[in-house]
Amino acid sequence: MRFYPASTVVSAVCLSLLCSPSYSTEAFHQNGSPAFSPRRHVTPSAASELRAATTATAVDVPTSPIAGMRPGTSGLRKKVEVWQAVDEENKNYVENFIQSLLDTAVASNGGKMLDTIIVAGDGRYFNAEAIQTICRVLAGNGVANIWIPQGGIMSTPAVSAVIRRREGGKAQGGIVLTASHNPGGPGEDFGIKYNEGLGQPAGEEFTEALYERSLELSSYKTLEGGDDIDLSAPAGTTYELTSSSTVTIIDQFDCYLDALKDSFDFDKLREFAKREGFSLLYDGMHGAGGPFARRVFIEELGLPESCLLRCDPRPDFGKCHPDPNLTYAAALVKKMGLSPDGSADPSVDPSTLPALGAANDGDGDRNLIAGAGCFVTPSDSLAMICDNWEAIPHFAKEGGPRGVARSMPSSAALDVVAEARDIPCFVTPTGWKFFGNLMSSKELFDQTDYTPFLCGEESFGTGSDHVREKDGLWAVLAWMSILMKANENVPEGESLVGVQNIVSNHWEKYGRHFYCRYDYEGVESDSANKVMDLIRDSFVSGDVASASKDDSGIKLVEAVEFGYTDPVDGSQTSKQGLILNFEYPNGDEARVVFRLSGTGSAGATIRMYLEKFEMDSSKHGEAAPAALKGLADRALGLVEMEELTGRDAPTVIT
Repeated sequence: MRFYPASTVVSAVCLSLLCSPSYSTEAFHQNGSPAFSPRRHVTPSAASELRAATTATAVDVPTSPIAGMRPGTSGLRKKVEVWQAVDEENKNYVENFIQSLLDTAVASNGGKMLDTIIVAGDGRYFNAEAIQTICRVLAGNGVANIWIPQGGIMSTPAVSAVIRRREGGKAQGGIVLTASHNPGGPGEDFGIKYNEGLGQPAGEEFTEALYERSLELSSYKTLEGGDDIDLSAPAGTTYELTSSSTVTIIDQFDCYLDALKDSFDFDKLREFAKREGFSLLYDGMHGAGGPFARRVFIEELGLPESCLLRCDPRPDFGKCHPDPNLTYAAALVKKMGLSPDGSADPSVDPSTLPALGAANDGDGDRNLIAGAGCFVTPSDSLAMICDNWEAIPHFAKEGGPRGVARSMPSSAALDVVAEARDIPCFVTPTGWKFFGNLMSSKELFDQTDYTPFLCGEESFGTGSDHVREKDGLWAVLAWMSILMKANENVPEGESLVGVQNIVSNHWEKYGRHFYCRYDYEGVESDSANKVMDLIRDSFVSGDVASASKDDSGIKLVEAVEFGYTDPVDGSQTSKQGLILNFEYPNGDEARVVFRLSGTGSAGATIRMYLEKFEMDSSKHGEAAPAALKGLADRALGLVEMEELTGRDAPTVIT
């Protein structure tokens, strides 16, 4: 492809710079500033002058199936070197996967080629190169319109917004390049997931069909010849890859910002942001959500630049692990006056701390919420948003949520609120795709309308039906709106109601669900499966009465394996987690859930979820890890974790 602007001649040197096929880590930083611009104004007439002439030819390339292309909970994730085809056995890895994906999408579309697809990523290492390859495969197959955000970087919820909103919902799908909260860079993770026509993650029927297609693939289509696309070109720039396939560089913010403005009152939030006593500290973890945070908090709400941490996207996430939890968001946790276990640091004066702290992950869909000296668990956050729906216009204008849902491993805090407020509540397997059917019950299946809808997972994911993905920024704006509502009658100059007040009042009203998660990462797959098999054989299929006793007096009373029948389409999903129900000597009930995570790229991650309900407010101040230590020890002993895995401690406790 060569550029022929209407009134400009582009030199060969300039062209080679514009069409550079990759971004190094250093390329994102020039003189200390991010090269990726969060906002660039270009007049439509100027942008439309840039075109690319066709020099590429569609070709059919022979290939062989590559094993292991079965997507997990949210797409296919592998070490980046697999995608880069460093080893001969992975030759054409990206091309094979995208061809399998596209063939599956075409089959789902009645055999017709898709007309419009958006391709975007979270900016991690190999993002730019993969976009170029994907566009060639899409064009080689005859996809007419390919949309790419300026810079190639877009948060996952923003991709969903574009699918649903741009040109009246013209896009039939989105290819999202992300491994979410997993590390990026050489030797780290890369992933690709697919979102369908309503902006929702592809369901299990689609991903299984994709996998089956990958096992029989004999060729892929692509383009031969032509230059790479300039991903940094102004929004509105178009590239004619072939006579029938065009790439358009689109604004990365507009559709997503419209979705947020439909959900929240930005004018009132802007005024609240000026109140004495309110301040925000937001950690973008060098992920795709950072530029969106700057666009919302700085440009729209008028907060100072100093409220942002690590908001410039980097291919290696600044060598951090972009997972917004107590361990990996340690800098934010400390700045919010918290100890590593989430309890308040007694040496810090809460009045000196930000009123609201938040973090997003690599692709901007997860969130951590904290107040001054107060960590809000994701399960509690979801329940408190539900109980304070009047503060959020998206819910208030419809008289509240018509449905709410949580993943099974999340605590039952949401269930208690939903029952009290007479809101239908669903418990699903882990994976946002399971919320998609509930959100689209009317839209897709002409069944019960559960929108406006609220949903979330214990893995720091919260969202609503404004898009069809979890949304980190949405959760932060929800909490900002809750604080605004709680302080609407507080006179200027008086101390504001804070996050800690809202949390304490909620526990007083509904009781506290003590909750935490142990992650055992990178466990050998055989060892991880032995743990799960022991639970199934000894307790689920066996006799819980035969479980060994110990000095704690905590008794195993039931063991079940969670399965799910979708209430919308009737589809069934099995083996979604092993639940051990316990009883304390005083009669208090508790549960422990074990499941293997589907978000890793190598080995296995065993997750153990601990939950215990406590109504006595005098006990609500205890740190969750301490309150649940006895339960954890009891469960770990029963499943022989150390004996079977060699692990005497979890990798992370959140």
